[in-house]
Parts: sequence; structure tokens; C-alpha cells
Amino acid sequence: MTEPNGSTVPQPGPGEPRTDLGTTLRSSRPRLQGPPEARGRTTIADGVVEKIAGIAAREVPGIHALGGGFARTMGAMRDRVPGGHPSAGRGVKVEVGEKQTAIDLQVVVAYGVSISDLAAEVRENVITAVERMTGLEVVEVNIAVNDVHLPEEDTQEPREDRVY
Repeated sequence: MTEPNGSTVPQPGPGEPRTDLGTTLRSSRPRLQGPPEARGRTTIADGVVEKIAGIAAREVPGIHALGGGFARTMGAMRDRVPGGHPSAGRGVKVEVGEKQTAIDLQVVVAYGVSISDLAAEVRENVITAVERMTGLEVVEVNIAVNDVHLPEEDTQEPREDRVY
């Protein structure tokens, strides 16, 4: 075969492998493809980011629970049903774009914990976990403290003399 510049490219004989694969007629350099991350598209569902953020927020000492009052009540009832399990994304709302995400958390803090320090630690833990696992840039983590969990709330048992 003759190249446009006049040089010839040796052709393999019968049964011999071709050695010119990946070259162009204009150049003898191999054809370069884009980097692996540019050879397709990855989408991350909102639920995935919600779970990651929920787990990361719960890891911080001082967070008693996630979710607002009604959501926590319904979630607690669902958890008690046979076969039910806690939802890692409860109390978490996200907006996921192609490269960025924003996260809203509803939390219940333990009594005696500095809320401002706790919020900073939750933000740091959530941002680190979400960015590391998804590659998305976390543009904001908004935290709404809906309740304070008191120690005596754990020891209260339902009274049997109440009429429902």
C-alpha cells in the first residue's frame, strides 16, 4: 500500500497478522482514544446520594435520628413491621445534577451537644463521603434541626392504664 506521502507500507503475507491496525493513512502513529471516563456516561440516582448522605450524617456522634416528626413516626412504625428495615435516606432530600449535588438534612440532635459544632461536623462528613463515592461536587448541605432528644425519652415506657 502506498501512503499519500509516497512511502510504502509493507503488507502481510497470507496467514500473517496485520501490524498496521490502529494507524491512519496519513500517519503511522497509533490512533488515540479518549480517556476511559470520557467513553460513556454515568448517572447517579437521587436515592443513591440520599443513602450515602444519610449514612454519613448518622455516623457523627450527637445525631440521634434523621427526619422530621411525622416522617420519623411513620418510619418507626414501618421499621417495626416484620420484614421492614430502617431507611438510610429518611430525612434526606437531594438535588442531583450532572456534576453537582445539593443536600438537605432534617436531624434530631442529642441533648447537650453543641448544635453549631455538630452541624459543621455533619457537613464535613457528608461532603467527604458523597464526593468520594460519587465524584459529584457537593455545593451545599443545609441542616434543619427539628428536635432535641432528651435522655429520659429513652427510658419512658408506654403506660398500660391509658385508654386509646
